[in-house]
Amino acid sequence: MTTLAPGTDTLTRDALTVLQPGFTGTTAPDWLLRRLGEGLASVGLFGRNIATPDQLAALTAQLRSERGDVLVAIDEEGGDVTRLEVRTGSSFPGNHALGAVDDVELTRGVAFELGRRLAECGVNLNWAPSADVNANPDNPVIGVRSFGADPALVARHTAAYVDGMQAAGVAACTKHFPGHGDTGVDSHHDMPRIDVGLDVLHARDLAPFRAAIEAGSRAVMSAHILVPALDPDRPATLSRRILTGLLREELGYDGLIVTDGMEMQAIAGTYGIERGSVLAIAAGADAICVGGGLADDDTVLRLRDALVAAVRAGELPEERLADAAARVRSLAEWTSAPTGRTPGAPGGVPGSGGVSSDIGLVAARRALTVTRGAYVPPVAGAPVHVAAFSPVANIAVGDETPWGVGAELERLLPGTTTGSYTGPEAGAQALAAAGEHRIVAVVRDEHRHAWMAAALDTLLAARPDTVVVEMGVPQASPRGGLHIATYGAARVCGVAAAEVIVGG
Repeated sequence: MTTLAPGTDTLTRDALTVLQPGFTGTTAPDWLLRRLGEGLASVGLFGRNIATPDQLAALTAQLRSERGDVLVAIDEEGGDVTRLEVRTGSSFPGNHALGAVDDVELTRGVAFELGRRLAECGVNLNWAPSADVNANPDNPVIGVRSFGADPALVARHTAAYVDGMQAAGVAACTKHFPGHGDTGVDSHHDMPRIDVGLDVLHARDLAPFRAAIEAGSRAVMSAHILVPALDPDRPATLSRRILTGLLREELGYDGLIVTDGMEMQAIAGTYGIERGSVLAIAAGADAICVGGGLADDDTVLRLRDALVAAVRAGELPEERLADAAARVRSLAEWTSAPTGRTPGAPGGVPGSGGVSSDIGLVAARRALTVTRGAYVPPVAGAPVHVAAFSPVANIAVGDETPWGVGAELERLLPGTTTGSYTGPEAGAQALAAAGEHRIVAVVRDEHRHAWMAAALDTLLAARPDTVVVEMGVPQASPRGGLHIATYGAARVCGVAAAEVIVGG
C-alpha cells in the first residue's frame, strides 16, 4: 500500500483517487509517481506506453513500487482494438468474430487467455468488453467491436467475456452504457444521439448490460451519447437519470462506473473536461478516464482542482466524491485479493483440454466464412498482389496497428507484393500495380464506403478471379472468385484468411 504524502487532505486525495489519467513514454514520469503518493489510485495505459511484455511488466512494477494497490487500466478488446500488440496486431480475434462463431465457451476461453496475458504484465483493469448491439450497420465506431446485431447473442457473449476476463484476475469494464450500437456518429468527434423508445432500449441495448451485471462485471463504462428517452438534456456520462436512476437503482449495479475518455469531443467540445468531470461525478460516475489525448500533469491538476472547487462551492456533494473514491479503492482491493475471484481457468474449448495459448488463432479460423463464386483456379505457389483498400481508421482502433493479409501471404508466397489504395482511382491503381499477378483485394466495411465498392467493381470487371477478403462487418453481398469474411482485422484473422487463400 502507498504511504500518502504528508499534508494531503482527504478532499484532495479523493479528487485524485477518482481520476484515471494517462501519460507518455514507456516508463512512469516523476509527476505521475508523485501524484500516486498523494492519492492517485489509477493509471490508464495506451499503445504509446507499450513496447514489449517485459517492458510493460517493468512499468507496472514501477507504478506498484509507489502504490501497491494501483489500478492499471488498458483498452485491450482484442481484435481491432489492441494496445498490448499495437505494433503487430492482436493474437485474438475481436468480438464480431466471436459472435460469428457463437460458442460462449470459446469466448470465455479467449477472454481468459487475454486476461491472463494482461495479468502477467501487471494490468488489472481492462476497459472491455464492448456490449454494444450493432443495430446500425453504418456505425462508424463500433462495427466489429460488437458481438453482433442480435441482443440475445450479444448478451450471452458479453457475460462469457466478463467471466473469462475476471477468472484471470483482471476486472472487466463493460461498455458503452447504455449502448453505443445504434449511432451514425463517432463520439470521439461529436455527440451521437439515439432516438428510440424505452421499449427498444430495454429489449435491445440494455439486455447485454443486464447480463454483464448478472455475471459480476466489476466496472461499467458510460457512453458520451444523448438518449432522449432516458434524459433529453444530458448525455449518459453526465446524466444522473441514467447513471444513478437507471444503472444503479433500476438495474441494481453496485460496481465501479467509469467514464469514457473525457477529452473526446462529445464532452470536451460541449462542456469542457473540467465541467464535464464535475457533472459526471455528480451524476454517479466514480472514475474519470482521461489521457488518450491529454496526458500530462497539468490535466490531472486541472481536474483535481475542479473537483475540489466544486465541492467547496456546494456544486458537488462531498459525500458523492467520497463514495466515488471508495468504489475505486474497493475495486483496487478486489484486484489485490486473488481469493475474492473464481480460481482457475474456465472450461475452454470443448475437446481442447482447456484454454490453450493459441486459442486466438483457433477462434479466428472458426470465425471465417468462405463463399466461392464460379470456378476459378486456386492460388497455388505463385505470388499475388495484395490490394488493401484502406479506410480512415477510427480513433479507438488507431492507424498504427497493421492489418490485412499481405504480410502472411508474402511469407507463404514469396514474391507477393502489397499496395494500399484509397479514393476514386483505387481500383485502377490496384490493377496497374498488379500487372499479371493474381489479385487479393482486402476491404474493411465495403458497405460503408462507396469508393471501396467502386474499386471492387473495377477489379472484378477486369479480373473476375480476384479474391476478396472482407475484414470489417460483412454487410455487402459476397463477390469475387473467392470471398472470405474474417469478421475483424486482427493479425490472427489475417493469418486464417491467408491459410484459406493458399490452401484453395
